[in-house]
Amino acid sequence: MKNNVRPKLEILLRARIMGGFQKFARTVVRASGHPMAFAIAVGVIVIWAATGPWFHFGNTWLLVINTVASIVTFLMIFLVRSAQNRESEAVQLKLDELIRATKEARNTLLDIEELSEAELDRIKTRFERLARKAREESSPVPTGLNPRVNDEVGAVVAPASDRG
Repeated sequence: MKNNVRPKLEILLRARIMGGFQKFARTVVRASGHPMAFAIAVGVIVIWAATGPWFHFGNTWLLVINTVASIVTFLMIFLVRSAQNRESEAVQLKLDELIRATKEARNTLLDIEELSEAELDRIKTRFERLARKAREESSPVPTGLNPRVNDEVGAVVAPASDRG
């Protein structure tokens, strides 16, 4: 019985740690993109520059800003990448659900992100051919219609007088 409890505890602990990290990463990424974060960064640089005369613009004074910037950049790379991976996976799952739920969609595209570059290129070429063929087969707009663009959706629509 003890052997069965230990793996469950480890899985629960791992899930809590990962969940905590993901929440922390999302919070930091959102906060770092806020205008106030930019203002704080500018403030730190202004304070650092203002202290230059006090430290006689020495090597230590230069080293402080370089070290802090390097450490912050290094850590932010991992936090931003983690948040991007999670958001990308969520979007991919939503797209997969839309493909799965649409009758005319090709279910073979559900895991397209897992394909090799050569396979993706082959599918892209096929879709480009289909798009060219669809454009060639589409009928041109009748000359007397005088189409205009609907600003909301970017679609070409006939003037109100021609729509009956």
